[in-house]
Amino acid sequence: MVLMDMLKESADYIRNMAGDMKIDLAIVLGSGLGDIADEIQDATVIDYHDIPHFPVSTVPGHKGRLVIGSLEGHNVMCMQGRFHYYEGYSMADVVYPVRVMKILGIDSLFLTNAAGCVNRSWKPGDLMIIEDHIKLIADSPLRGLNPDELGPRFFDMSRAYDKTLIGVAEAEADKLGINIRKGVYMLFTGPAFETPAEVRFARTAGADAVGMSTVPEAIAASHMGMHTLGISCLTNMAAGILDQPLNHEEVLETGERVKKDFSALVRGIVRNWPVLF
Repeated sequence: MVLMDMLKESADYIRNMAGDMKIDLAIVLGSGLGDIADEIQDATVIDYHDIPHFPVSTVPGHKGRLVIGSLEGHNVMCMQGRFHYYEGYSMADVVYPVRVMKILGIDSLFLTNAAGCVNRSWKPGDLMIIEDHIKLIADSPLRGLNPDELGPRFFDMSRAYDKTLIGVAEAEADKLGINIRKGVYMLFTGPAFETPAEVRFARTAGADAVGMSTVPEAIAASHMGMHTLGISCLTNMAAGILDQPLNHEEVLETGERVKKDFSALVRGIVRNWPVLF
């Protein structure tokens, strides 16, 4: 089946389940951060496996469902769990939901993730606004035939993360007394955590955090002209910085510890999300 036909089938199913509500923005919740979706009011909940052509989440901490409703005065679509390249999905599969969002008329995207901290002057539990990213992985979500209905073959990535939205996030963090960081996120494929040598390379290359998601989604969103904000919860120091092994349980535990601040920040950003996009 042709990609655009698949996207339209998925979008039609979601629209039929949620009604013709105009959705202001979509939110993608990373590992351990999914409880924010439980705060959405008048929610319609759709399991991924019920949506035609949708992938299914397989990672602990990712519930695998769309939650659509009202949050802080905006109509939102929230992904309670995302898809990763390491799960065996192609890059095109990973960004499939973001493309469906665009078909549904959504032009704003709020990406969140759990990430390893590379910057030695920061600490686990810090939140970081993504200013830019590094992707040295050869594969791309846009490899292959270009769906011209979604965007041009060649496109600019210098504003992948919207400066207006970064300003909104900074202002809200300041209002809440959260010492938020700003930095560069570097993509690795996983599922193994990065080696100490890879972390040293990432730091030398200019990265402040490393992780296994977000970048493909940001690329697809840029291709489609979506306004994108990214925030990382720095759940652990990356390999080699501390003399201790890494594990996914630590990621979930730190996410739980900072959930209150993170939830307040997300709600504040959504509340002040520009309505003119």
